[in-house]
Amino acid sequence: MKIGFTSNSFRQIKSLNKIVEIAVDSGAECIEWSGDVHVKSVADAEIAKNLCHKAGVKICSYGSYYRVGSKNAAEWQSVCKIASALGAAAIRVWLGKADSQKTDAETYTDLLEDIKAICAAAEKYGLIVCPECHDNTYNNNTDAFLKIREDTGSENFRTYFQSRYRRKEYDLDRIERTIPYIENVHVSFFDMRREQFPKYDSGYMNTILEKLLSLGFSGALLVEFTYPGFKRGLSCAMKRDIAKLKTIADK
Repeated sequence: MKIGFTSNSFRQIKSLNKIVEIAVDSGAECIEWSGDVHVKSVADAEIAKNLCHKAGVKICSYGSYYRVGSKNAAEWQSVCKIASALGAAAIRVWLGKADSQKTDAETYTDLLEDIKAICAAAEKYGLIVCPECHDNTYNNNTDAFLKIREDTGSENFRTYFQSRYRRKEYDLDRIERTIPYIENVHVSFFDMRREQFPKYDSGYMNTILEKLLSLGFSGALLVEFTYPGFKRGLSCAMKRDIAKLKTIADK
């Protein structure tokens, strides 16, 4: 398992070099480069790849903002070219615009058709496609993901895992049932903060990491955001959070 962060944790920092410097200073082993601010083109990707190579930092994934269901083949080809130039193994996407419970049959068919198309295109570049594990998308619960993965039938269609917050039983069940398909894990500021207050579970991160490790998870654990401002991150907070995760993982 590698521990790193998403570059969009530092949206206020436009310099790719500065992002890599933060990675080195914080002890991050890898970066998920995001397409909203930092890596928008093949040229950006080549710069980021070179900077990471020189610094000894891995690139695990490309955080695109492609919305599955849009059926925008031209946009997706551009995303694949950028991810390939980065040397990323996976592309993060958004799976639709609504929770699975609110997705009708016609919309589901559109999602399925687009997933098959983008997975086929990504396979030509040797890339994996992974939807964000998030509300307001079809990948908002375990059963929905398992259904659409089975219906898709694409081996390079996997998923991210992210806590549902204050729902430990759900989190552990999701890990148990989807572990063969979890490519990377997002850990947000909220996961860290909950341990600072008695009303939250003080051992939450320990439990989640122990579960992942016990089931052989070997992907990337990525911190996203470091405090509640969301639009800005703090490099000192990132250093603290990564150190904390490494301590737990090494137990």
